[in-house]
Amino acid sequence: MKFQTSNTKIKGDQESESLGLWGGGISGLGVTSAAMEKARGMIIRLTKLTETSLIVHWCTQDHGLVKTVAKGARKAKSPFYGKLDLFFEAELVWVRSRKSELHTLREVAVINYREPLRKKYVDTVVAAYFGELLADLVELEHPVPELYDLLQRGLTYVAEEGADMRAVLHYEHEMARLLGVAHQRTSAASAIEQAFGRLPRGRSACLVALGA
Repeated sequence: MKFQTSNTKIKGDQESESLGLWGGGISGLGVTSAAMEKARGMIIRLTKLTETSLIVHWCTQDHGLVKTVAKGARKAKSPFYGKLDLFFEAELVWVRSRKSELHTLREVAVINYREPLRKKYVDTVVAAYFGELLADLVELEHPVPELYDLLQRGLTYVAEEGADMRAVLHYEHEMARLLGVAHQRTSAASAIEQAFGRLPRGRSACLVALGA
């Protein structure tokens, strides 16, 4: 079971006390044409496709989760060289495939490299878990602006303040609340596991890295 959005936005007080840990948000760039699309997004996963190409998994505000192929990205002279790494926030342009969920990445302009997230192992692990949790619970290409905003705030918090268990629990609480599966008598992690049947493997790595 994965979460899908409809034309109705996720209900809930977007600025409740539980959101006090992080604040803010950004807007996406929208659709330009039927074949060529653009948005602002964050890289949450990178997968090797060939010796020279990558599959780049994005969380975008206007399009939700999007998978693109960056052809030749692993070559030193590639126009993508130095522009694709975990947690990068960028403006991207891609050509939509008519046959698969893998679209062709055409352009990337990095807005935020989020370098602090790669300086400490624990920060990298927690930030990766944030992206993994979202990716595991949401269908591809269904707009989830509230979850995009949550991910952005989570990554910003870890980059500026450092990873801690409070941040993990807060992120899980907000994820469960926005997905409509939160329960007062159980933890957010348990509520998510009960609703969707699993939690990402990255959660165990988080607990180990945080010494929890």
